[in-house]
Amino acid sequence: MFISDLPSRVFLAPMAGITDRPLRRLTASLGGGNLVSEMAAVNAIVRQNAQTCRLIDVRQEPYPVTVQLVGGDPDLFAEAAAVAADFGAAGIDINMGCPVRKIVSGQAGSYLMTDMPRAAQIIKAVKSAVALPVSVKFRKGWDNAHVNAVDFAKMCEDCGAAYVTVHGRTRAAFYAGAADWDIIGAVKAAVKIPVIGNGDVDSPQKAAQMLAYTGADGVMIGRAALGQPWLIAQTQDFLERGIAPTSVSIATVKQILLTHIKELQEYYGDKLALGLSRKYVCWYCKNMPAARKFRETYVHINNMPEALAAINGYFDSCAERMEQ
Repeated sequence: MFISDLPSRVFLAPMAGITDRPLRRLTASLGGGNLVSEMAAVNAIVRQNAQTCRLIDVRQEPYPVTVQLVGGDPDLFAEAAAVAADFGAAGIDINMGCPVRKIVSGQAGSYLMTDMPRAAQIIKAVKSAVALPVSVKFRKGWDNAHVNAVDFAKMCEDCGAAYVTVHGRTRAAFYAGAADWDIIGAVKAAVKIPVIGNGDVDSPQKAAQMLAYTGADGVMIGRAALGQPWLIAQTQDFLERGIAPTSVSIATVKQILLTHIKELQEYYGDKLALGLSRKYVCWYCKNMPAARKFRETYVHINNMPEALAAINGYFDSCAERMEQ
């Protein structure tokens, strides 16, 4: 077993508005990885905001889910972590890497890399509030003039973090440019707790390259899994058993997409599920024939039966085209 009894070295990254229960259930059904909730604001949890509390309620999921929290107040973090534990969290991940202005302006996310004393207070507060493993996700630094991931990781270790996840970009870079794997390796060399590498892993082979290059203990995959949730299981199979990934047929992609939409329907209801399905359809049909035209058509569909019919028609036509 891996960190804190987690079963895999592969993590599906927490992504706001994406790694919800439907995607976690789908990813688990395809065969693996460690699952983390989308980030939830500690102040909203303490206020008992119904929508936010639903985000962290993982009691109905038959696999471990780490709940990620974001905020800037140690006391609120402690209260929110206790709520998450009651809601079935297998662990608490503290977001100290989100680069979004709304989060940073609230002195949360990657802002905390500029305020190490407060970051330390938050970790200690969460550790004192729950008996669960506590991890921290952060970046290379604020910008290239303020790269402090190594010192930040040491602080996390000193405060009792079970492991850390390092995204190899600064806050200033957001998601642009190449991720710096050297900083991940430097963090790994500096601490004794496990280190998860994050950034530019878009295939099982790339995951193996990152682990070999950095010495990291695990790998986190984010944007590359959009539209191909099977990537998590493929990466796990490649790393653990040396099973090379095979191409996924168009018919299988269609079935996985339809399953994803069914999960969205059950969780959100038809109306919201239809709206959410538009972004997923765009991701699932990436690089397929006439994908742009299909996307332009799909986003104007206003009822679920028509949407499902359009998906079936498009993917079936693509499969026929590939057979010719």
